[in-house]
Amino acid sequence: MFYKAGLTLLCAFVLTSVSAQHLPDSTRVSADRLLEYSFANDAFLRTDYYYTQGMTLLLVSPALQYSPVNRILGPVPAGSTLHHGIRLHYDGFTPLRIQDPFIRVGDRPYASYIYADLLRVATHPGRRLRLTTALNVGLLGPGAGAKGFQTKFHELLGAPTPRGWDYQVQTDVVLGYEARVEKQLLALGRVAELNGAAAASLGTLQTYAAAGTTLRVGWRQPTFEGLGVAGRAARGGHGRVQAYGQAQVEGRLVGYNATLQGGLFNRRNPYVLPASAVRRAVAQGTGTLGLGYAGVRVETALTWVSPEFTGARSHRWNTISIRAAF
Repeated sequence: MFYKAGLTLLCAFVLTSVSAQHLPDSTRVSADRLLEYSFANDAFLRTDYYYTQGMTLLLVSPALQYSPVNRILGPVPAGSTLHHGIRLHYDGFTPLRIQDPFIRVGDRPYASYIYADLLRVATHPGRRLRLTTALNVGLLGPGAGAKGFQTKFHELLGAPTPRGWDYQVQTDVVLGYEARVEKQLLALGRVAELNGAAAASLGTLQTYAAAGTTLRVGWRQPTFEGLGVAGRAARGGHGRVQAYGQAQVEGRLVGYNATLQGGLFNRRNPYVLPASAVRRAVAQGTGTLGLGYAGVRVETALTWVSPEFTGARSHRWNTISIRAAF
């Protein structure tokens, strides 16, 4: 009931917020245009279970400042620089053994989703502060296409065929609202910085509250001076070469996770975990190495997450991403 009441309030907020967006006079929209693609998979670590595959595609463009969604993304600090974007997410999850053609009771359900973040990033360079808000809209279930994608990917790799996707979490809506605030805690010139962050999400896919820190060391555009890469016009104040390492830790309090418990509206699932089996406290750590030149940056990351449900193992996966300014 708590989650349905919260979602009802969210929907009412979205539908009734139709007034024009009012921004402080000192706020400006960045001219940056960015494109980023990332691919995550655990096959490189020879695990092939739990979070087993994922992709994101991010577009940032000043043209998106005219989206009506910006009216419901909340206020921004005066003097901020705004980036508007759309990020597409596709992720797939499986139990420990994908060769089994039956439901593995007590294990993670098969699940997948595809959804878009309609987002706005407000950065205040002077206060070393960033506020990101987003509306999540999409689909959970077979329509995301994970069965076909993983089957074909495994065929190309010569890996075992997944045989349990017919028991995956069924079709449901992804609708949610999330916010993240980041603040610089310490800095050593442009060579090192320590940032703190807090985040929260309310929606049909996941409801949580989180806090964490990020330590970056090396040569890179400072976090609160842009989104990591700069277009030609804004590149003059930054070095052309980027080479850095980054370590991030986060703790999360979980209220709802549809990939474990099923969607909020459609309860006709072959198999999901009961709420009592979901771990309410989850820790995650990520180590990243990045290289960049001019307006292009490439990163590789290794992520570890603690057990997410009763009887689960911890898990690791790799992510490779490329971001470019154009």
